[in-house]
Amino acid sequence: MLPIIMDVLAGELSTSRLVLRPLRPEDAEPMLEVLSDRRMYEFTGGGPRTPDQLRERYRLLAVCHSPDRTQRWFNWIVRPRGEEAPVGVVQATVTAGGTEAEVAWEIGTAHQGHGYAGEAAIAMIDWLESTGVRRISAFIHPDHAASIRVAERAGLVRTEELVDGEFRWRRG
Repeated sequence: MLPIIMDVLAGELSTSRLVLRPLRPEDAEPMLEVLSDRRMYEFTGGGPRTPDQLRERYRLLAVCHSPDRTQRWFNWIVRPRGEEAPVGVVQATVTAGGTEAEVAWEIGTAHQGHGYAGEAAIAMIDWLESTGVRRISAFIHPDHAASIRVAERAGLVRTEELVDGEFRWRRG
């Protein structure tokens, strides 16, 4: 077994409009509605998970590391300040001894168009960089205009690396 690549605990992050709280297994129930719209999977494939599937996924993610401990998993539930209901999630998988991260964001279709994904992604990326992560990347389908805007807002630049129909976007 390899050692955990970084000894950092993710706490709550906040912006002027949002609170990002580390994901817990009990977040599965309120996130079911956020993730239920099939339009969310147009570019990523798949579809909404069942309640049991989402609970199990969140239980595994809440451990915060891969089974072999070569990856650290950071996941935050995104909600507007002063509200209890979540609007989405942002996530980072940190590798390479804590110096590289792959990031992603999911904001429910009912909450899109308010800048939440970009604001949450920037907060997450700023936190990652404060912990020593130097290379941030995201994979985005070339037709996913909203995610491309989020990546650009967060300072990521498209590379020519194409994996499974998605371009790698990179910062650092």
